[in-house]
Amino acid sequence: GDKFIHVFYRFARYVMIQDMKKLCVDTGLPFPEAIMRRPKDMYMAKARHRVAYNKLLQILQREDFVIQEYREKAQ
Repeated sequence: GDKFIHVFYRFARYVMIQDMKKLCVDTGLPFPEAIMRRPKDMYMAKARHRVAYNKLLQILQREDFVIQEYREKAQ
């Protein structure tokens, strides 16, 4: 449901940030710090979050649909 999708999204974001921190060590790239900063325009930040969240939800729903179709055809 919605709670699972939200937890999955937050976990994926956390994993991505940790991976970026590990890859950016000794490169001089400030990406992890930039991601963790609070944006000046919270309205735009929330809008971007909603777009990314909805896109993830669409992808997961499409994947579930494809898996169900394969199961039906396999029977």
